[in-house]
Amino acid sequence: MADIQRRLQALSEDYAKLQKDLQDTVTSRQKLEAQMQENLGVQQEFEKLKDGETIYKLIGPVLLKQDRTDAESTVKGRLEFIEKEITRLEGHIKETQAKMEKKKTEIIQVQTSAQAAVGAGPQAVKGRA
Repeated sequence: MADIQRRLQALSEDYAKLQKDLQDTVTSRQKLEAQMQENLGVQQEFEKLKDGETIYKLIGPVLLKQDRTDAESTVKGRLEFIEKEITRLEGHIKETQAKMEKKKTEIIQVQTSAQAAVGAGPQAVKGRA
């Protein structure tokens, strides 16, 4: 019985680690989503600009003039990177959810077998009496 309890404890710890990993991954995805929205907003502002209007970039406490082409390509590059990262994280989320489901099934199987062993114990004693 102690063996089953140790196994259940180990499975529960593994499940908790998977839950934490899933939560961390979801949080990272949410941060990327916020960054993506921010960059999409910047991209929309670029579309509103007329030719010849100046773009400034905040670097520390200083506003520096930036070439429009450079600014647009930087934002486009950021958006591409963020989209790839979101896709990667979504894959990781699905993979972690599948692992959690498998671990949950294992826990249920061990609990069921433990209950069956406990249930069979008193019957075996009655049969001998």
